[in-house]
Amino acid sequence: MRWPVFRVEVAEHSMLPALRPGDWLLALRTRRIRPGQVVLAWHPARADFLLVKRAVRCVDGGWWLESDNPAAGAVDSNRFGPVPEELIVGRVLARYWPLHRTRSSPDLSRTSAPDSVGPRFL
Repeated sequence: MRWPVFRVEVAEHSMLPALRPGDWLLALRTRRIRPGQVVLAWHPARADFLLVKRAVRCVDGGWWLESDNPAAGAVDSNRFGPVPEELIVGRVLARYWPLHRTRSSPDLSRTSAPDSVGPRFL
C-alpha cells in the first residue's frame, strides 16, 4: 500500500521564491488539482524525472505546468507542452525547511492567477 501523503526534496531553483533547493515538501497523492496549486508530475519525456511546478490551466491533453522562476532556465510546459493527467502525482500541502532558515511561513499560493526521504525534483 502506498501512503497518500509523502515527502520530496526541492533540488533546483525553478520555483523561487516560493520554494528553494533544500526545502522539503509534504504532498498528497491526487490528480484532483486546481489552477494556482503547486503540483508534482512526472516529466512527459523522462519517466524517472519528477517535477514540481505550478498548475496554470487545464488544456486539451492535460495540465499546463509552469515554473515560478523562468529565468532559472526551467523545464516546464513552455518546453514540452501540456502534461497528461496520468502523469500528475499529487499536490503540495506544505513546505518545511532546514531549521536555520529565518522565514517563518511558506508562500505556496499566489494572490492572482498566473499568465502563463523521497525523490529530488526540479
